[in-house]
Amino acid sequence: MRTMAVFAEYIWMDGHRPTQKLRCKTKILPLDAVGSLEDLPEWGFDGSSTMQADGHSSDCMLRPVSYFHDPIRGGPHVLVMCEVFNADGTVHPSNTRAKLRAIAEKAAGEECWFGIEQEYTMFRGMQPLGWPENGFPAPQGPYYCGIGADEVFGRDLVEAHLAACIEAGLAISGINAEVMPGQWEFQVGPVGPLEVSDQLWVARWLLYRVGEEFGINATLHPKPVKGDWNGAGAHTNFSTKAMRSEGGIKVIEEACEKLGKAHKKHIGGYGAHNTERLTGLHETCSIDEFRYGVSDRGASIRIPLATAQAGKGYLEDRRPAANMDPYVVTRLMIETICLDAPGDKALETVQVRA
Repeated sequence: MRTMAVFAEYIWMDGHRPTQKLRCKTKILPLDAVGSLEDLPEWGFDGSSTMQADGHSSDCMLRPVSYFHDPIRGGPHVLVMCEVFNADGTVHPSNTRAKLRAIAEKAAGEECWFGIEQEYTMFRGMQPLGWPENGFPAPQGPYYCGIGADEVFGRDLVEAHLAACIEAGLAISGINAEVMPGQWEFQVGPVGPLEVSDQLWVARWLLYRVGEEFGINATLHPKPVKGDWNGAGAHTNFSTKAMRSEGGIKVIEEACEKLGKAHKKHIGGYGAHNTERLTGLHETCSIDEFRYGVSDRGASIRIPLATAQAGKGYLEDRRPAANMDPYVVTRLMIETICLDAPGDKALETVQVRA
């Protein structure tokens, strides 16, 4: 797209509950106006239309916090991830990134890395992609990492989304078809907590936006199809410098013990409708149970086999739902593991923002 201006797509999370939605609008800036984050101005919006303000006082403010190349429009155009503030400059209650900013700064010396595995399910209208109009497809088994038109559905969209994420400059590290037909996964990271969270939200935005071109919508609901079908999660891989160093396995095991003591607190911030997914079946641990183990995909926390063998590495929290808010999940993990935040006995209410 040739233009004499820069199209800056401002992206933010709204106030919808229990699961926030993405919103966006385009700001036109002079050509060559964007050379750094500081060049992107704050911008107002009508919070009464996004469940973030009352009609009698509806102005809210978008503050750019990161930006990426726009692979949809190309050229000099950018995608701008924003935090939401009140008109008076105070942090809006829906702004979960602000809390993470403070926690990430406190734990900066730990050098926390995150990698998030985002599962999603594609629909065309009310029908999961690739499913027959009447009845159900063949049972699960051949679809995971499958190949062939009878086992894999939506690859055109998946490949277009992958290309868009790479062109945008996101730290995408892989994709694969998932266990349920019409279900896929992409991975972001490993990068720091703010980076992985910003990039996961932008990758989600790109998934929805590219899906418009194909007439396909993606859902992050943790149990998009009832019955004997896998749900959708956002497995969150985590490590600190100490975990990645010699003898790190002991630090990992200590982290697992801390996570167990704060299980209910974490579940409260790991996504809405997660009770439908964490049943103890379909590669999950029951939501009422906490356990960890080596190479155990039915555990709350999995210690990868390679980590156990090397004696250092990372852990995988398998509890977060696909619709979780990464700003909340990464904050909770840093608080519990690195800052020794109180566990369930001192439980504070955690708003589900995913």
